[in-house]
Amino acid sequence: MKPQEKYLIDTDANRAFLKEVRESLLSFGHQFPSPGGSSYYLGDDGTPWKDRSRETWVTSRMVHVYSLGTFLGHPNSRELAEAGLKGLRGELHDREHGGWYAGRKADGGILPNKQCYAHAFVILAASSATLAGLPGAKELLDEALALYDLRFWNEEEGLSCDTWNTEFTVLDDYRGLNANMHTVEAFLAAADVTGEEKYRVRAGRIIDHVKGWAEANQWRIPEHFTKEWIAELDCNQDKPDDPFKPYGATPGHGIEWARLIAQWALSTYPNDPDAAKEYLTVSQNLYNRAVADGWNADGAPGIVYTTDWDGKPVVHDRMHWTLAEAINTSSVLYHVTGNQRYADDYAQFMQYLDEKVLDHAHGSWFHQLDQNNELLGTVWPGKSDLYHATQATLIPYYSPALSIAPAVKEGNLI
Repeated sequence: MKPQEKYLIDTDANRAFLKEVRESLLSFGHQFPSPGGSSYYLGDDGTPWKDRSRETWVTSRMVHVYSLGTFLGHPNSRELAEAGLKGLRGELHDREHGGWYAGRKADGGILPNKQCYAHAFVILAASSATLAGLPGAKELLDEALALYDLRFWNEEEGLSCDTWNTEFTVLDDYRGLNANMHTVEAFLAAADVTGEEKYRVRAGRIIDHVKGWAEANQWRIPEHFTKEWIAELDCNQDKPDDPFKPYGATPGHGIEWARLIAQWALSTYPNDPDAAKEYLTVSQNLYNRAVADGWNADGAPGIVYTTDWDGKPVVHDRMHWTLAEAINTSSVLYHVTGNQRYADDYAQFMQYLDEKVLDHAHGSWFHQLDQNNELLGTVWPGKSDLYHATQATLIPYYSPALSIAPAVKEGNLI
């Protein structure tokens, strides 16, 4: 059956569909700010779950999303972004030891440890908020970049570490690519917003490591490493559905890396198509492997959460963020290469979004479905934030060489 026109890329019907989805998402999240500004975890209908911790990474994502909302003219976006910014500059900020707590517990206590992952999102949030002209955003960005340089970036290795204790006195031996992936995203945003090209160069150094590891592993990316950056392919084999450190390969991350590498290549080599092409080939290899392994791998649509190192599904659940990244990357690769295969993939992903993942009753996207596409809440109950889903309504039609916030603000449409 031929897909409906609203699923087809570069059609007015698809643009209208994504706009409708986006407005629903932005409306869904209005209740996120706590009195101190940190983000409540949102429940199935957008009502805050106030008995859960208020985490820095979630708060940062919401600041980023509602900074985008200010450029898009969504009502109350500026006030909502300012509320989250208050949380990042206030109750989530460690004035004694520097940096940002992992979050605040429901009772106001501190969630221990300083996470590279969360600090990368603070940079992203501050970059977007700076573009939006929010009070205090530029100061936040300057502090976040300086702190990251001091604590997380390793210039000699060209990679970032993962987790410190709260006081920044003990560094965990674990090294991971999830934090480094979001560091690439944050560094590209920082470079686009501040003009500091050293951050784009650093992103490229991380990407070169990932390129080597993936190429040596049939384009399935190792996620977990020792402090010497030796891959631990059996990490969490006894807890395969861990939300941040799952066992095996994560097809959604292969897809997400593919888009970030394309963005880096296009922005780094705007006048050198041969140099860019090398990395665009890497992007296609990563995407093609991940989709071949993950999409419809068990007789039902959707992308499985994880596979083993031969590409066999391990955790069959479908996470909403993997679909969001598949929408993003298929659109980018289609616009960059002109290959119809990516447009066809995009149409499949759009149809799956509409039929299975969109919550047409309560808004937002279902965050976790089982292998039969029935609602599940073992890893991601509720609907914590809007970041992946909102970006998936924008990235398909904005310049793939720019971070999404400056692209939207500048109206840099494809």
